[in-house]
Amino acid sequence: MRISAISAQNFRSLRDIKLTVGNFNILVGQNNHGKTNLLEALAWFYSGKSEPGVLRHVDAGDAEVVVEVEFSGVQAGLAQISNEDNRTKLSRIIGESDTMRVRRTSTDPKNRFLLHPGNGDWVRQPTGVDSTFNNCMPRFEFVEATKSLKEVLAYKNTTPIGQMLSGIITEVLEQDEAYREFREKFEALFGSPESGVRKMLNDLSERVQKHLEKQFPDCRRVDFRVDEPEFDELLKTYTTHLDDGVATTAEEKGDGMQRALMLAVINTHADFRRESALGRSFIFFLDEAELHLHPTAQRQLKTALLSLSASGDQVFLTTHSSVFIADEYPDQKVFRVEKLDRNTTIGIVEHMDRQEVVYQLLGGNPADLLLPANFLLVEGPSEEVFLRSIIKRFYADKPNIQVVAADGDDERQRQYLSAISTVYDPLRQTPIYGSKLVLLCDMPNGEDKQRRFNAFRAANGHLERNGQLHVLPVNGLEDYYPAALRARFANIQRKTLLARKMAEEITQVQFEGEMPVAYAALEHCWAHAYVA
Repeated sequence: MRISAISAQNFRSLRDIKLTVGNFNILVGQNNHGKTNLLEALAWFYSGKSEPGVLRHVDAGDAEVVVEVEFSGVQAGLAQISNEDNRTKLSRIIGESDTMRVRRTSTDPKNRFLLHPGNGDWVRQPTGVDSTFNNCMPRFEFVEATKSLKEVLAYKNTTPIGQMLSGIITEVLEQDEAYREFREKFEALFGSPESGVRKMLNDLSERVQKHLEKQFPDCRRVDFRVDEPEFDELLKTYTTHLDDGVATTAEEKGDGMQRALMLAVINTHADFRRESALGRSFIFFLDEAELHLHPTAQRQLKTALLSLSASGDQVFLTTHSSVFIADEYPDQKVFRVEKLDRNTTIGIVEHMDRQEVVYQLLGGNPADLLLPANFLLVEGPSEEVFLRSIIKRFYADKPNIQVVAADGDDERQRQYLSAISTVYDPLRQTPIYGSKLVLLCDMPNGEDKQRRFNAFRAANGHLERNGQLHVLPVNGLEDYYPAALRARFANIQRKTLLARKMAEEITQVQFEGEMPVAYAALEHCWAHAYVA
């Protein structure tokens, strides 16, 4: 049984999101854009522990907070319910459906509601016991970025180590010969009248009794007894040691080793439950999974998590690392998390968008671009939006190039040449792209801009000699769109919105025939690109 879809309304920055998820899910985005909010929404769905007012979206007012989860593989989940009456009650509602929709709301946060597939009603915990849902739903394990090693390794009934050791005690301990011998020796040491320890304790108790009798004459006996310790109590004193060339306790190791150990224990926990048939599958939520880990260790962690997802568990992780999205796997889904006007949006990242996500969300440095086949440098964001969409629509079979927009303050945007130079500077210092990248510029407007443009050409004469510099015959991309198409959107003044509309409506014939300079820049970029 796994999560197949998630929706949330009015939960913090998640005003209204819906997403279909897979077995291995990666959430990428800038800080404070809402990645962790999604994980915490799921944590609230499972536990109900949080005040709705704290969770409510800033603009929601009194609107209801709703987190809804759709599960697939439900019939297998129902089989996990040990109580036959509860299993029967749920089965009567779900019937033969293999999906189940469950929600928690701020109106009644202590309960969860199940959608009746027959009549469309939301049924409040039809068994009256919340644990029934927990018995069939996958177990929830949330590893927050701030979670410490002690929270995983402490011996408690809620921690992975505690549950694994408890399972060992339950299944093995009572049949263990050494443990039976331990109990007999303990009894001989502290219970037998012939034991030296027992005699010493009896002597002490008699002395205490004599002094106590002076104050309370009715007291005739004091006993110092040592009861056999519960094995759980003994395990609470255990410690974890690591030897990586220097043997120390786990808590004395570095942050990277501690986080790696924590995740290794959690992985082992999942394996243990499957092998010992102690319960259902797991859903792991890892916040900033790469925290403190070297890129090599990040790749190893991803391999381990992919193995979990292939073995019946499900993984969700947030990341700022390109390592986690650099390669493709059949069951992997990458989601872009963005926030605009205090609202978070979450959308699937297609393969062609992968490189742009790395650039925009995970660094913005050419070194983070996973070595694209080539670069096309343009003046501003409208050119970037337009050409990126054009490439996706018409030229998906061409070499993978990265469109980079000149970015900066208002003065740089007005004086585009300075902005282009700023973007071009770090790239031309890299020999592998120096003779390949392409620049697409507007025609200079005014004497000052023409003078600066001429100076730039003179300083970078190789660009024209190699055909790397392409100049539009107009002062801006807005004047270069096909006239008939431009007239349809005359009311749109925002350049990036206009670029998006144009890219959606223009045909390939129009683009190649009526915007030949832009098309020629792309052709040159592809022709000189690195190809596998």
